[in-house]
Amino acid sequence: MSLRRWLTLVALIAAGESVFLLPFVLIRVFRPTFLDVFGITNLQLGAAFSLYGIVAMVAYFGGGPLADRFSARKMMTAALLATGAGGFVLATIPPLSVLTFLYAFWGATTILLFWAALIRATREWGGPAKQGQAYGLLDGGRGLLAALLVSVSLLVLAGLLPADVGAATEEQRRAALGRVIWIFTGLTLAVAALVWVAVPERLDVAEDERPGLTLAGVRRAAVMPVVWLQAIIIICAYVGYKSVDDFSLFARDALGYDEVSAARVGTLSFWVRPFAAVAAGLLADRIDSTRVIIGGFVLLLAGSTTIALGTLQPGIHWMLTGTIVGTSLGIYALRGVYFALFGEGAVPLAITGSATGLVSVLGYTPDVFMGPLMGYLIDRSPGPSGHQHVFAVVAGFALVGWIATLAFRRIARSGRATPGGIAAQVASVTSRSRPVGS
Repeated sequence: MSLRRWLTLVALIAAGESVFLLPFVLIRVFRPTFLDVFGITNLQLGAAFSLYGIVAMVAYFGGGPLADRFSARKMMTAALLATGAGGFVLATIPPLSVLTFLYAFWGATTILLFWAALIRATREWGGPAKQGQAYGLLDGGRGLLAALLVSVSLLVLAGLLPADVGAATEEQRRAALGRVIWIFTGLTLAVAALVWVAVPERLDVAEDERPGLTLAGVRRAAVMPVVWLQAIIIICAYVGYKSVDDFSLFARDALGYDEVSAARVGTLSFWVRPFAAVAAGLLADRIDSTRVIIGGFVLLLAGSTTIALGTLQPGIHWMLTGTIVGTSLGIYALRGVYFALFGEGAVPLAITGSATGLVSVLGYTPDVFMGPLMGYLIDRSPGPSGHQHVFAVVAGFALVGWIATLAFRRIARSGRATPGGIAAQVASVTSRSRPVGS
Protein backbone atom coordinates (compact mmCIF):
# COMPACT_ATOMS: atom_id res chain seq x y z
CA MET A 1 0.00 0.00 0.00
CA SER A 2 1.36 3.41 -0.99
CA LEU A 3 2.48 6.02 1.47
CA ARG A 4 -0.09 8.40 0.00
CA ARG A 5 -2.94 6.02 0.83
CA TRP A 6 -1.72 5.63 4.41
CA LEU A 7 -1.42 9.39 4.77
CA THR A 8 -5.01 9.74 3.56
CA LEU A 9 -6.14 7.22 6.18
CA VAL A 10 -4.23 9.06 8.92
CA ALA A 11 -5.94 12.30 7.91
CA LEU A 12 -9.37 10.62 7.96
CA ILE A 13 -8.64 9.18 11.41
CA ALA A 14 -7.41 12.50 12.80
CA ALA A 15 -10.40 14.33 11.36
CA GLY A 16 -12.88 11.71 12.52
CA GLU A 17 -11.86 12.19 16.15
CA SER A 18 -10.84 15.84 16.23
CA VAL A 19 -14.21 17.11 15.03
CA PHE A 20 -15.87 15.57 18.12
CA LEU A 21 -13.29 16.58 20.74
CA LEU A 22 -15.05 19.78 21.80
CA PRO A 23 -18.70 18.61 21.64
CA PHE A 24 -18.27 15.15 23.18
CA VAL A 25 -14.82 13.95 24.26
CA LEU A 26 -14.36 16.86 26.65
CA ILE A 27 -17.58 15.95 28.48
CA ARG A 28 -16.96 12.22 28.37
CA VAL A 29 -13.77 12.44 30.40
CA PHE A 30 -14.11 15.66 32.39
CA ARG A 31 -17.86 15.62 33.03
CA PRO A 32 -17.72 16.25 36.83
CA THR A 33 -15.33 19.20 36.38
CA PHE A 34 -17.33 20.53 33.41
CA LEU A 35 -20.57 20.52 35.40
CA ASP A 36 -18.93 22.32 38.33
CA VAL A 37 -17.18 24.96 36.21
CA PHE A 38 -20.24 25.76 34.08
CA GLY A 39 -22.55 25.55 37.09
CA ILE A 40 -25.12 23.32 35.40
CA THR A 41 -26.91 20.06 36.18
CA ASN A 42 -26.84 16.76 34.35
CA LEU A 43 -30.32 17.48 33.02
CA GLN A 44 -29.33 20.90 31.67
CA LEU A 45 -26.29 19.42 29.95
CA GLY A 46 -28.51 16.66 28.59
CA ALA A 47 -30.84 19.29 27.14
CA ALA A 48 -27.90 20.87 25.29
CA PHE A 49 -26.98 17.44 23.92
CA SER A 50 -30.59 16.99 22.89
CA LEU A 51 -30.61 20.20 20.87
CA TYR A 52 -27.40 19.03 19.20
CA GLY A 53 -29.19 15.80 18.34
CA ILE A 54 -32.26 17.55 16.93
CA VAL A 55 -30.13 19.68 14.60
CA ALA A 56 -28.07 16.61 13.72
CA MET A 57 -31.20 14.68 12.70
CA VAL A 58 -31.91 17.20 9.96
CA ALA A 59 -28.21 17.47 9.12
CA TYR A 60 -27.79 13.71 8.67
CA PHE A 61 -30.56 13.70 6.09
CA GLY A 62 -29.11 16.64 4.17
CA GLY A 63 -25.49 15.61 4.57
CA GLY A 64 -25.94 12.31 2.72
CA PRO A 65 -26.71 13.77 -0.72
CA LEU A 66 -24.02 16.42 -0.17
CA ALA A 67 -21.44 13.68 0.45
CA ASP A 68 -22.47 11.88 -2.74
CA ARG A 69 -22.04 15.09 -4.73
CA PHE A 70 -19.07 17.00 -3.27
CA SER A 71 -15.55 15.96 -2.29
CA ALA A 72 -14.80 14.80 1.24
CA ARG A 73 -11.73 17.06 1.28
CA LYS A 74 -13.71 20.28 0.96
CA MET A 75 -16.58 19.28 3.23
CA MET A 76 -14.41 17.91 6.04
CA THR A 77 -12.03 20.89 6.03
CA ALA A 78 -14.93 23.33 6.30
CA ALA A 79 -16.47 21.28 9.12
CA LEU A 80 -13.27 21.22 11.16
CA LEU A 81 -12.68 24.95 10.78
CA ALA A 82 -16.22 25.78 11.87
CA THR A 83 -16.17 23.34 14.79
CA GLY A 84 -12.82 24.65 15.99
CA ALA A 85 -14.15 28.20 15.88
CA GLY A 86 -16.76 27.11 18.42
CA GLY A 87 -13.93 26.32 20.82
CA PHE A 88 -13.15 30.06 21.10
CA VAL A 89 -16.66 30.53 22.47
CA LEU A 90 -16.51 27.52 24.81
CA ALA A 91 -13.21 28.71 26.30
CA THR A 92 -14.96 31.80 27.68
CA ILE A 93 -17.12 29.51 29.89
CA PRO A 94 -20.35 30.99 28.51
CA PRO A 95 -23.76 30.90 30.25
CA LEU A 96 -26.13 27.99 29.69
CA SER A 97 -28.09 29.75 26.93
CA VAL A 98 -24.95 30.31 24.86
CA LEU A 99 -23.68 26.81 25.60
CA THR A 100 -26.97 25.34 24.36
CA PHE A 101 -26.82 27.40 21.15
CA LEU A 102 -23.20 26.30 20.67
CA TYR A 103 -24.24 22.65 20.75
CA ALA A 104 -26.91 23.36 18.11
CA PHE A 105 -24.19 24.98 15.96
CA TRP A 106 -21.94 21.96 16.40
CA GLY A 107 -24.84 19.72 15.37
CA ALA A 108 -24.66 21.35 11.95
CA THR A 109 -20.87 21.60 11.59
CA THR A 110 -20.04 18.04 12.68
CA ILE A 111 -22.88 16.31 10.82
CA LEU A 112 -24.13 18.26 7.79
CA LEU A 113 -20.64 18.95 6.48
CA PHE A 114 -18.71 16.08 7.96
CA TRP A 115 -20.20 12.74 8.91
CA ALA A 116 -21.49 11.25 5.65
CA ALA A 117 -18.40 12.57 3.85
CA LEU A 118 -16.15 10.71 6.31
CA ILE A 119 -18.07 7.44 6.00
CA ARG A 120 -18.12 7.57 2.20
CA ALA A 121 -14.40 8.43 2.00
CA THR A 122 -13.59 5.50 4.30
CA ARG A 123 -15.65 3.06 2.24
CA GLU A 124 -13.92 4.21 -0.94
CA TRP A 125 -10.53 3.89 0.76
CA GLY A 126 -11.21 0.29 1.79
CA GLY A 127 -12.50 -0.95 -1.56
CA PRO A 128 -14.79 -3.97 -1.89
CA ALA A 129 -12.53 -6.47 -0.09
CA LYS A 130 -11.45 -4.55 3.01
CA GLN A 131 -14.52 -2.85 4.39
CA GLY A 132 -14.07 -4.24 7.89
CA GLN A 133 -10.41 -3.26 7.93
CA ALA A 134 -11.15 0.26 6.68
CA TYR A 135 -13.80 1.02 9.29
CA GLY A 136 -11.93 -0.83 12.02
CA LEU A 137 -8.76 1.16 11.36
CA LEU A 138 -10.80 4.36 11.23
CA ASP A 139 -12.45 3.85 14.60
CA GLY A 140 -9.41 2.21 16.17
CA GLY A 141 -7.18 5.05 15.03
CA ARG A 142 -9.71 7.55 16.31
CA GLY A 143 -9.69 5.73 19.64
CA LEU A 144 -5.91 5.75 19.89
CA LEU A 145 -5.76 9.45 19.10
CA ALA A 146 -8.48 10.17 21.65
CA ALA A 147 -6.74 8.10 24.32
CA LEU A 148 -3.45 9.93 23.79
CA LEU A 149 -5.10 13.35 23.81
CA VAL A 150 -7.22 12.59 26.83
CA SER A 151 -4.25 11.21 28.77
CA VAL A 152 -2.23 14.35 28.05
CA SER A 153 -5.20 16.54 28.93
CA LEU A 154 -5.69 14.63 32.16
CA LEU A 155 -2.06 15.37 33.09
CA VAL A 156 -2.70 19.04 32.33
CA LEU A 157 -5.83 19.04 34.49
CA ALA A 158 -4.08 17.25 37.36
CA GLY A 159 -1.06 19.56 37.11
CA LEU A 160 -3.19 22.68 37.41
CA LEU A 161 -5.19 21.43 40.38
CA PRO A 162 -3.81 21.03 43.93
CA ALA A 163 -2.79 17.62 45.22
CA ASP A 164 -5.97 17.56 47.26
CA VAL A 165 -8.38 17.84 44.35
CA GLY A 166 -11.35 18.32 46.64
CA ALA A 167 -9.79 21.54 47.96
CA ALA A 168 -9.45 23.14 44.50
CA THR A 169 -11.06 26.55 44.18
CA GLU A 170 -13.57 27.47 41.49
CA GLU A 171 -10.95 29.62 39.78
CA GLN A 172 -8.44 26.76 39.70
CA ARG A 173 -11.01 24.40 38.18
CA ARG A 174 -11.99 27.03 35.62
CA ALA A 175 -8.37 27.66 34.57
CA ALA A 176 -7.58 23.95 34.31
CA LEU A 177 -10.62 23.15 32.19
CA GLY A 178 -9.98 26.22 30.04
CA ARG A 179 -6.49 24.97 29.24
CA VAL A 180 -7.91 21.64 28.08
CA ILE A 181 -10.47 23.43 25.88
CA TRP A 182 -7.71 25.42 24.19
CA ILE A 183 -5.72 22.23 23.52
CA PHE A 184 -8.73 20.62 21.85
CA THR A 185 -9.51 23.77 19.86
CA GLY A 186 -5.97 24.10 18.52
CA LEU A 187 -5.85 20.48 17.48
CA THR A 188 -9.18 20.71 15.64
CA LEU A 189 -7.93 23.65 13.57
CA ALA A 190 -4.59 21.97 12.88
CA VAL A 191 -6.31 18.83 11.59
CA ALA A 192 -8.34 20.97 9.17
CA ALA A 193 -5.05 21.91 7.52
CA LEU A 194 -3.94 18.26 7.48
CA VAL A 195 -7.14 17.17 5.72
CA TRP A 196 -6.75 19.86 3.08
CA VAL A 197 -3.21 18.70 2.32
CA ALA A 198 -3.51 14.91 2.72
CA VAL A 199 -6.96 13.96 1.45
CA PRO A 200 -7.16 13.97 -2.36
CA GLU A 201 -9.97 15.74 -4.14
CA ARG A 202 -11.06 12.34 -5.48
CA LEU A 203 -10.59 8.86 -4.01
CA ASP A 204 -12.01 6.00 -6.08
CA VAL A 205 -14.95 7.79 -7.70
CA ALA A 206 -14.38 10.33 -10.44
CA GLU A 207 -16.06 13.70 -10.00
CA ASP A 208 -18.13 13.29 -13.15
CA GLU A 209 -19.42 9.93 -11.88
CA ARG A 210 -20.92 11.45 -8.75
CA PRO A 211 -24.69 11.92 -8.87
CA GLY A 212 -26.30 15.34 -8.93
CA LEU A 213 -27.58 16.89 -5.76
CA THR A 214 -30.93 15.04 -5.61
CA LEU A 215 -32.82 12.68 -3.29
CA ALA A 216 -32.63 9.78 -5.76
CA GLY A 217 -29.97 8.04 -3.67
CA VAL A 218 -32.07 8.41 -0.53
CA ARG A 219 -35.05 6.83 -2.30
CA ARG A 220 -32.91 3.90 -3.49
CA ALA A 221 -31.59 3.30 0.02
CA ALA A 222 -35.03 3.64 1.62
CA VAL A 223 -36.44 0.59 -0.17
CA MET A 224 -33.67 -1.71 1.08
CA PRO A 225 -34.77 -3.65 4.20
CA VAL A 226 -31.18 -4.10 5.37
CA VAL A 227 -30.76 -0.33 5.59
CA TRP A 228 -33.58 -0.09 8.13
CA LEU A 229 -32.21 -3.00 10.15
CA GLN A 230 -28.78 -1.40 10.07
CA ALA A 231 -30.34 1.77 11.48
CA ILE A 232 -31.81 -0.23 14.40
CA ILE A 233 -28.42 -1.84 15.02
CA ILE A 234 -26.74 1.57 15.12
CA ILE A 235 -29.40 2.97 17.48
CA CYS A 236 -28.76 0.17 19.96
CA ALA A 237 -24.98 0.32 19.63
CA TYR A 238 -24.97 4.10 19.98
CA VAL A 239 -27.00 3.94 23.19
CA GLY A 240 -24.14 1.83 24.53
CA TYR A 241 -21.61 4.35 23.27
CA LYS A 242 -23.45 7.22 24.98
CA SER A 243 -23.26 5.32 28.26
CA VAL A 244 -19.46 5.79 28.18
CA ASP A 245 -20.21 9.40 29.18
CA ASP A 246 -21.38 8.06 32.54
CA PHE A 247 -18.32 5.99 33.50
CA SER A 248 -16.42 8.79 35.23
CA LEU A 249 -19.52 10.19 36.96
CA PHE A 250 -20.52 6.68 38.08
CA ALA A 251 -17.06 6.20 39.61
CA ARG A 252 -17.42 9.45 41.56
CA ASP A 253 -21.08 9.23 42.62
CA ALA A 254 -21.42 5.52 43.24
CA LEU A 255 -17.92 4.37 44.17
CA GLY A 256 -16.42 7.42 45.90
CA TYR A 257 -13.61 8.37 43.48
CA ASP A 258 -12.31 11.96 43.43
CA GLU A 259 -12.44 14.05 40.22
CA VAL A 260 -9.01 13.08 38.88
CA SER A 261 -9.41 9.39 39.75
CA ALA A 262 -12.87 9.41 38.18
CA ALA A 263 -11.42 10.96 35.01
CA ARG A 264 -8.83 8.17 34.93
CA VAL A 265 -11.67 5.66 35.00
CA GLY A 266 -13.21 7.41 31.98
CA THR A 267 -9.84 7.42 30.23
CA LEU A 268 -9.55 3.64 30.63
CA SER A 269 -12.38 3.15 28.16
CA PHE A 270 -10.56 5.28 25.59
CA TRP A 271 -7.54 2.96 25.68
CA VAL A 272 -9.73 -0.06 24.99
CA ARG A 273 -11.17 1.53 21.86
CA PRO A 274 -8.22 1.29 19.42
CA PHE A 275 -7.57 -2.37 20.15
CA ALA A 276 -11.23 -3.37 20.09
CA ALA A 277 -12.07 -1.49 16.87
CA VAL A 278 -9.05 -2.65 14.86
CA ALA A 279 -9.44 -6.26 16.00
CA ALA A 280 -13.15 -6.15 15.18
CA GLY A 281 -12.44 -4.78 11.70
CA LEU A 282 -9.84 -7.40 10.88
CA LEU A 283 -12.07 -10.14 12.26
CA ALA A 284 -15.05 -8.86 10.26
CA ASP A 285 -13.13 -9.30 6.99
CA ARG A 286 -12.27 -12.89 7.98
CA ILE A 287 -15.64 -14.11 9.24
CA ASP A 288 -18.16 -11.29 8.47
CA SER A 289 -19.42 -8.15 10.15
CA THR A 290 -22.65 -9.53 11.57
CA ARG A 291 -20.90 -12.18 13.67
CA VAL A 292 -18.62 -9.54 15.18
CA ILE A 293 -21.62 -7.32 15.92
CA ILE A 294 -23.49 -10.18 17.58
CA GLY A 295 -20.49 -10.71 19.87
CA GLY A 296 -20.29 -6.97 20.59
CA PHE A 297 -23.90 -6.85 21.74
CA VAL A 298 -23.35 -9.86 24.01
CA LEU A 299 -20.43 -8.08 25.73
CA LEU A 300 -22.43 -4.85 26.03
CA LEU A 301 -25.39 -6.72 27.50
CA ALA A 302 -23.21 -8.51 30.06
CA GLY A 303 -21.34 -5.39 31.19
CA SER A 304 -24.35 -3.09 31.44
CA THR A 305 -26.32 -5.75 33.30
CA THR A 306 -23.48 -6.07 35.82
CA ILE A 307 -23.68 -2.34 36.62
CA ALA A 308 -27.49 -2.27 36.53
CA LEU A 309 -27.73 -5.04 39.15
CA GLY A 310 -25.47 -3.13 41.58
CA THR A 311 -22.77 -5.79 41.52
CA LEU A 312 -19.92 -3.25 41.67
CA GLN A 313 -19.04 -2.05 45.17
CA PRO A 314 -16.71 0.68 46.49
CA GLY A 315 -13.13 -0.38 47.12
CA ILE A 316 -13.04 -3.28 44.65
CA HIS A 317 -11.14 -1.57 41.86
CA TRP A 318 -10.45 -4.68 39.80
CA MET A 319 -14.17 -5.35 39.39
CA LEU A 320 -14.78 -1.84 38.10
CA THR A 321 -11.79 -2.10 35.76
CA GLY A 322 -12.88 -5.48 34.41
CA THR A 323 -16.45 -4.33 33.86
CA ILE A 324 -15.43 -1.15 32.05
CA VAL A 325 -12.90 -2.99 29.88
CA GLY A 326 -15.37 -5.74 28.95
CA THR A 327 -18.22 -3.33 28.26
CA SER A 328 -15.92 -1.06 26.25
CA LEU A 329 -14.73 -4.00 24.15
CA GLY A 330 -18.32 -4.61 23.12
CA ILE A 331 -19.09 -0.92 22.52
CA TYR A 332 -16.06 -0.24 20.36
CA ALA A 333 -16.26 -3.51 18.45
CA LEU A 334 -19.76 -2.44 17.43
CA ARG A 335 -18.60 1.05 16.44
CA GLY A 336 -15.67 -0.38 14.53
CA VAL A 337 -17.77 -2.37 12.07
CA TYR A 338 -21.41 -1.32 12.00
CA PHE A 339 -20.87 0.79 8.88
CA ALA A 340 -19.12 -2.18 7.23
CA LEU A 341 -22.62 -3.66 7.03
CA PHE A 342 -23.08 -1.59 3.87
CA GLY A 343 -20.90 -4.12 2.07
CA GLU A 344 -22.52 -7.20 3.60
CA GLY A 345 -25.97 -5.75 2.86
CA ALA A 346 -25.01 -5.03 -0.80
CA VAL A 347 -25.66 -1.27 -0.62
CA PRO A 348 -24.36 0.27 -3.91
CA LEU A 349 -21.21 2.37 -3.52
CA ALA A 350 -22.72 5.25 -5.50
CA ILE A 351 -25.37 5.88 -2.83
CA THR A 352 -23.14 5.35 0.22
CA GLY A 353 -23.54 8.97 1.33
CA SER A 354 -27.32 8.86 1.01
CA ALA A 355 -27.52 5.50 2.81
CA THR A 356 -25.25 6.87 5.55
CA GLY A 357 -27.54 9.86 5.97
CA LEU A 358 -30.63 7.68 6.14
CA VAL A 359 -29.32 5.17 8.70
CA SER A 360 -27.75 8.00 10.70
CA VAL A 361 -30.99 9.97 10.93
CA LEU A 362 -32.43 7.02 12.83
CA GLY A 363 -29.28 5.45 14.21
CA TYR A 364 -28.06 8.53 16.06
CA THR A 365 -31.37 9.45 17.68
CA PRO A 366 -29.71 8.65 21.04
CA ASP A 367 -28.06 12.07 20.60
CA VAL A 368 -31.57 13.45 21.12
CA PHE A 369 -32.93 11.32 23.94
CA MET A 370 -30.01 9.74 25.82
CA GLY A 371 -28.58 12.97 27.25
CA PRO A 372 -31.86 14.13 28.85
CA LEU A 373 -32.76 10.57 29.85
CA MET A 374 -29.41 9.97 31.57
CA GLY A 375 -29.59 13.37 33.25
CA TYR A 376 -33.12 12.74 34.48
CA LEU A 377 -32.38 9.26 35.81
CA ILE A 378 -29.19 10.36 37.59
CA ASP A 379 -30.65 13.55 39.06
CA ARG A 380 -33.87 11.83 40.13
CA SER A 381 -32.03 9.06 42.02
CA PRO A 382 -28.73 10.47 43.36
CA GLY A 383 -25.95 8.01 44.15
CA PRO A 384 -25.67 4.49 42.74
CA SER A 385 -29.39 4.03 41.91
CA GLY A 386 -29.54 6.59 39.11
CA HIS A 387 -26.55 5.05 37.33
CA GLN A 388 -28.01 1.57 37.71
CA HIS A 389 -31.17 2.78 36.00
CA VAL A 390 -29.10 4.20 33.13
CA PHE A 391 -27.35 0.90 32.51
CA ALA A 392 -30.61 -1.04 32.76
CA VAL A 393 -31.77 1.01 29.77
CA VAL A 394 -28.49 0.23 27.97
CA ALA A 395 -28.96 -3.49 28.61
CA GLY A 396 -32.44 -3.38 27.08
CA PHE A 397 -31.15 -1.74 23.91
CA ALA A 398 -28.29 -4.26 23.69
CA LEU A 399 -30.82 -7.07 23.63
CA VAL A 400 -32.84 -5.40 20.86
CA GLY A 401 -29.64 -4.82 18.86
CA TRP A 402 -28.68 -8.47 19.14
CA ILE A 403 -32.07 -9.51 17.75
CA ALA A 404 -31.88 -6.95 14.91
CA THR A 405 -28.44 -8.22 13.90
CA LEU A 406 -29.71 -11.79 13.67
CA ALA A 407 -32.50 -10.54 11.38
CA PHE A 408 -30.04 -8.53 9.25
CA ARG A 409 -27.81 -11.58 8.82
CA ARG A 410 -30.71 -13.77 7.78
CA ILE A 411 -31.98 -11.31 5.16
CA ALA A 412 -28.52 -10.50 3.77
CA ARG A 413 -27.68 -14.17 3.34
CA SER A 414 -31.02 -15.08 1.81
CA GLY A 415 -30.51 -12.78 -1.19
CA ARG A 416 -33.35 -10.48 -0.12
CA ALA A 417 -31.11 -7.60 0.96
CA THR A 418 -32.24 -5.41 -1.95
CA PRO A 419 -35.44 -5.06 -3.92
CA GLY A 420 -33.52 -6.51 -6.86
CA GLY A 421 -32.71 -9.58 -4.81
CA ILE A 422 -36.37 -10.10 -4.03
CA ALA A 423 -37.35 -9.57 -7.69
CA ALA A 424 -34.70 -12.03 -8.85
CA GLN A 425 -35.99 -14.71 -6.49
CA VAL A 426 -39.58 -14.14 -7.66
CA ALA A 427 -38.52 -14.27 -11.32
CA SER A 428 -36.57 -17.46 -10.69
CA VAL A 429 -39.52 -19.17 -9.06
CA THR A 430 -41.87 -17.94 -11.80
CA SER A 431 -39.62 -19.17 -14.60
CA ARG A 432 -39.29 -22.60 -13.03
CA SER A 433 -43.05 -22.93 -12.68
CA ARG A 434 -43.94 -21.63 -16.20
CA PRO A 435 -44.92 -24.34 -18.73
CA VAL A 436 -42.45 -25.00 -21.52
CA GLY A 437 -43.19 -22.98 -24.66
CA SER A 438 -45.49 -20.52 -22.92
